[in-house]
Amino acid sequence: MDQTYREFFRRATGHDPYPYQVRVGVDSWPDVLEVPTGLGKTAAVTVAWLWKLLESDPGTPRRLVICLPMRVLVEQTISVAKQWIEQIGMDFDAVGIAPPTVHPMMGGEAEVGWRRDPRGPAILVGTQDMLLSRALLRGYGMSRYQWAIDFALLHNDAMWVFDEVQLMGPALATSSQLEAFRRSIPVARASRSLWMSATLQREWLESVDFIPHAKTLIWSGISDEDRAAAAVRLTASKTLERSSVTLAKPSATATKEYVTNLAREVLDRHRPDSQTLVIVNRVGRAQALFKEIRKLSPETPTVLIHSRFRPAERREIEKSVRSSDHPREGRIVVATQAVEAGVDISSATLFTELAPWSSLVQRFGRCNRYGEVPGGASVVWIDLQAEGKDAAPYDQEDLDQSREVLESGLSDVGAQSLPDVVTPRPLTPVIRRKDFLDLFNTEPDLSGFDVDISGYIRDPGLPQVQVFWREYEKRPDEEQPRPSRNELCTVSMGQMTAYFKKKGKAGNRVAWRWDPLMDRWVRVGPRDRIVPGSVLLLDVTNGGYDPECGFDPASTTPVNDLRTDDQDREESYRGDPSATAPRFIELAEHLGHVRDRSRSICAGLEVAESDALAVERAAAWHDVGKAHPAFQTAMLDAAENRESYSDRLWAKSPGKGRPRYRIEAGDVQLRPYFRHELASMLAWLEHAEDDVDADLVAFLIAAHHGKVRMGLRALPSEPLPDDDRLVARGVWDGDELPALAVAGRNLPVTVLRLDLMKMGRGPMGPSWT
Repeated sequence: MDQTYREFFRRATGHDPYPYQVRVGVDSWPDVLEVPTGLGKTAAVTVAWLWKLLESDPGTPRRLVICLPMRVLVEQTISVAKQWIEQIGMDFDAVGIAPPTVHPMMGGEAEVGWRRDPRGPAILVGTQDMLLSRALLRGYGMSRYQWAIDFALLHNDAMWVFDEVQLMGPALATSSQLEAFRRSIPVARASRSLWMSATLQREWLESVDFIPHAKTLIWSGISDEDRAAAAVRLTASKTLERSSVTLAKPSATATKEYVTNLAREVLDRHRPDSQTLVIVNRVGRAQALFKEIRKLSPETPTVLIHSRFRPAERREIEKSVRSSDHPREGRIVVATQAVEAGVDISSATLFTELAPWSSLVQRFGRCNRYGEVPGGASVVWIDLQAEGKDAAPYDQEDLDQSREVLESGLSDVGAQSLPDVVTPRPLTPVIRRKDFLDLFNTEPDLSGFDVDISGYIRDPGLPQVQVFWREYEKRPDEEQPRPSRNELCTVSMGQMTAYFKKKGKAGNRVAWRWDPLMDRWVRVGPRDRIVPGSVLLLDVTNGGYDPECGFDPASTTPVNDLRTDDQDREESYRGDPSATAPRFIELAEHLGHVRDRSRSICAGLEVAESDALAVERAAAWHDVGKAHPAFQTAMLDAAENRESYSDRLWAKSPGKGRPRYRIEAGDVQLRPYFRHELASMLAWLEHAEDDVDADLVAFLIAAHHGKVRMGLRALPSEPLPDDDRLVARGVWDGDELPALAVAGRNLPVTVLRLDLMKMGRGPMGPSWT
């Protein structure tokens, strides 16, 4: 078995595996993988997962979820995963399994197959913000109406791999809490978690609900055989010395002087025909240092890497940095924590600001990474005399501990020379079971905002939003397409505040957020509340971005609009894009097709028979509410000759008509918030009789677009009747559906009742409210 797996690994990656990588592939899955940086943890897990899929290993879920601490790592991981799958694709063909698909989870991605059909194996790669927000039913950067789909698929039949956990902050406790919940709350298909790091400590995983499980975790690491195989890397010399530059208590003057002095020292120590890496702790300092080096030595190739770039520009920068061909003058790379994990980069000279010990270990791994520097490399650490909030993004206590280690006589920071340093588990917010269950309700509050989950994902003080730039006149119109992943730039709240403080060429700067209930863009100014995870539109003429520096509040240069012609518009609550098709499709035809499709998916997932029958019934009834006159009127708006279509009920049409209800007097009632799935659910309940799963089927029907799940109330600005009858989501109590055939039954005219909105038990049974 070992030899067979070695050959498989070699075909996938192009090189021989380390002994520990073979153990991961042929043994049962570990829970923790503690391996020094640069020894291929991602390859160890990904290739092992591919092998175990081919072997039909019962302990291997069909979705591999790779959760990374920084966005800069995502596309690199996606690229190598696709290469590995391509190299072994024939193996999947031979056993009749579709090769796994690979998908980015970074916001702005279009509808993809892993979500539409969960039967196939898939690799999902994203940051902790994007993945854990989905696991908490508040998916950042995606349509809120699909939150529940990702939530389900990420908690069932999914193998979570948390890479470089020392960088995760509060997300580490969230990862262990979610694993605890999955072990205590029944799920349809088992999932599992695997934590990876070079510096992981057992107590870090002992969150309040996971403590009983943390004691029994299976740990895996490297052996003496691995150390011998990786001797060149592990014994590579990296001499340590202290920089002559120190950053005292930060101020505008002190920071400017610090940047100038550091730039001079970097240029003095830079070796021609080699790469020098300078890692600082804050994006603003990195940008200032980059500009200063450029000013002092324009002829020296210098690039900047941090997490505040759009993918379009960042890809080119990373490509140049990963190139092994240095310019004759060498290269200087100025970076932030974005290169600490996953970025395959090495340097002959490394400068690093003081950071927590676990972060420093990762930074040391970016110097003489392969033992390629003759005579050894140099590491220069820079002291920061910071206190309190000036130590951000780190805690002062962690910096003090690292300083003590560095000043203890340590002269070499090669992998085998590093001392064992115990660092306490950071104090962070911890999500409890009740908080987690409360998140199942995805309805916004009355002010239109959602529960803030950012404290469970990022350090408090470092919440983030995503921005993109568009050209528009006075305000964005409703037809603006949703941003693609290529356009989105991650920005901290502090940077947004700095953006608002400066004026652009178009005057005072503002941002815009999409309000799906009102179906319009809402202005956001410096005094308005911005929820972490929001996606904001900015004016291209007001600047705020530089292709070489990334997001830069000081820049007033117009920004390129990167939209393309194939992007869909933002989804609104009133919108129903699935009702638009190239041709008219009859309702009965559509219901039958979806019923058959659901049966096929349930069979492929081996769903229990009782659950599969409930899903099938929900599919057969899910669009019955489209028979409502308000919906049919909208369908017929696309017909050139209405009379020739009015004798049948339609599920889809080529038009985009507005739902409205014609009454006998000839008046028209607009139903802008009409949700056909609520009407479908009410019709089902009228005819469900004694079905034991009636409420489950009703919920599945109501929730199938994600717009009617837990809230049953009229929406703001929704037209109301003159009388006092109940109204919810465009359905009025007493509305009627015409007679129609559903699932082999001929139904009479159905009166829709909303009694279940009332408190207590009524004619329709217990209140859903």
